[in-house]
Amino acid sequence: MKIDKKEVEKLAHLARLEFTEEEKESMVADMDKILGFVAKIDELDLEGVEPLVYMTDEEAPLRKDVVVEQSTREEALKNAPD
Repeated sequence: MKIDKKEVEKLAHLARLEFTEEEKESMVADMDKILGFVAKIDELDLEGVEPLVYMTDEEAPLRKDVVVEQSTREEALKNAPD
């Protein structure tokens, strides 16, 4: 897929962004590089490669569950507008 200035303008409109003409040209070049990189990745033979879910096998330490006193319904609604 080739990105052109018209495509950048369409994406900018959808994202509610505004770019100068210079920024649009820069975006075209940047998006072409990104799509080229994605195309190279798409060419790789990934048969038998397991998807990467986590960067490490270490588990994140979890904090201990602590029972705390909760606000009652009446206490919580005291601050609500009438």
